[in-house]
Amino acid sequence: MNVINGGGVSQLLKDVEIPRMFRARQKFPAESIKPEDIPQAVWKELEQEKFSSIIKPKMSIAITAGSRGIRNVDIITRAIVDFVKSRGAEPFIVPAMGSHGGATARGQLQVLESYNITEETMGCPIRSSMEVVELGYTERGCRVVLDKNAYEADGIIISCRLKPHNAFRGPYESGPCKMMTVGLGKQTGASVVHSDGMDVIAQNIPEMAKVVLEKANILFAVPCIENAYDETCKIEAILAENILKREPELLTYAFSNMPRLIVGETDVLVVDEIGKNYSGTGVDPNITGTFSTPYAKGGIRTQRTCFLNLSQASHGNALGCGLASAITKKIFDEMDVEKMYPNCITSTVLASARIPCVMATDKEAIQICIRTCNKIKPGSLRMVRIANSLHIDTILLSETYYEDVKAGKYEGLEAVGEPQEMEFDQAGNVLTPVRI
Repeated sequence: MNVINGGGVSQLLKDVEIPRMFRARQKFPAESIKPEDIPQAVWKELEQEKFSSIIKPKMSIAITAGSRGIRNVDIITRAIVDFVKSRGAEPFIVPAMGSHGGATARGQLQVLESYNITEETMGCPIRSSMEVVELGYTERGCRVVLDKNAYEADGIIISCRLKPHNAFRGPYESGPCKMMTVGLGKQTGASVVHSDGMDVIAQNIPEMAKVVLEKANILFAVPCIENAYDETCKIEAILAENILKREPELLTYAFSNMPRLIVGETDVLVVDEIGKNYSGTGVDPNITGTFSTPYAKGGIRTQRTCFLNLSQASHGNALGCGLASAITKKIFDEMDVEKMYPNCITSTVLASARIPCVMATDKEAIQICIRTCNKIKPGSLRMVRIANSLHIDTILLSETYYEDVKAGKYEGLEAVGEPQEMEFDQAGNVLTPVRI
C-alpha cells in the first residue's frame, strides 16, 4: 500500500487542530488477589475434599491454557500444576485456543510462550496438537470434538478466564463452556461452534458443552475473574456437574466488575495499542463500542475510532483493525494474514479483518478522525484517548470535558492534570503518554 508521509493526504490534514488533553483517573471497585497470594488462593479451592479426592496418584491430568492475555495466567496455571503434582498425579498442559496461533500446533506453543507458559516455567510437559477426536452430536446436529491429547488423559482441568464476550450475549459467554467447546475443540470445534452465526453461538456453546461433559473426563473448572483494573479478583473451582449451573451466576459477577469509559460518549476515541492479548478483536468492544456483530452492544458511543499500534504479543494478528475508522501504517505493515484470517474463517466474522483508512502517522490517524466527524461546532470536539482497552484507570480527555469533570458531573472520574497540547515527534508519533 502506497502510504506517503507528506503527500496529498497529509496536506489535506495538516491544519486539522488536535484538542488539548488532560489526564483523568477513573475509579472502580478494586477488590483483588495479590499475585503473591494467587497460589494460596488456588490451593485453598482445590484442597477441598470434593476436588482433591478426584485426583489420584499416577493419573494423567490435562490442564488447559488459552490464548487471551489473562492477568497472572502463568501463576494460576503453575499453581494448578503444582497442586496436581502434590496429589501424585502427572499433569501436562494443553493449548486450548481454537484456531488462534495461526491454527497450528507450533503457533499455539508460541502464544503460550509469550505468556511465560513453557515446559520449563510450568514444570510439566506441554502437548500441542490440532488433532481432535469426535465425541458426538448435539440435539441440533452440531458435531462435538475435543483435543486428542486432552481426551486421552485420565482427567481434564479447565483453567480459564470468565468474562463477557465481545460479539454475543447469553448465559454462557467467555468461560468454562466456551473453553471446552471452542478452546479444546481446536480449529475444527471452533468452526462448528461459529458455523450457524453469532446469533446462534449462545445456544451452541452450552449444548455442545453438555456433550463434552457427558463424553470427556472433565474433572472440574478453575475460572478466574478480573476486576476493572485488569487484576485477578476471584478464583473459584467448580465440579464438572455444577459448571452449567454456576457459570451464568459468575458471569453476572464478572459483568459487575467490568470497567467502562465513564463519560459515556465522545466524538473521537484514540486507542494507543491493540492486540489479541487485550481482546479477541484487538480491543474489548464492551469498552470501545466497536462490536463486530449486531448481537452484542455496549461501550462508549463515538463517531470515529483510531488505533495506533499493534502489540508484540499479537504476533502480527491485527484482528479488530477493521472495526476502526483509521489505523496507522505501523499496524498495516505488521499484519500477518496467516495469523489473522484463520480466526475469520473459523468464526465466519469478516468485519474484524477489513482494512480501514491507513494513515502515515499517529498524528494523521487522529486528524482524519477529527476531520471527518459530523455536526461538530468549532471548539466543541470531544476526544478520549486510552492506552489499551484493558487499562483504563487513567485516560486522556479533551479540554471540552474539563469543567464538567472538575464540577463532579461524572461520578468516579477525577481530573489529575490540566489541559495541555499533545506532543508528537518529527515522524508524527505521539510522545505524550496516557499513563504515567
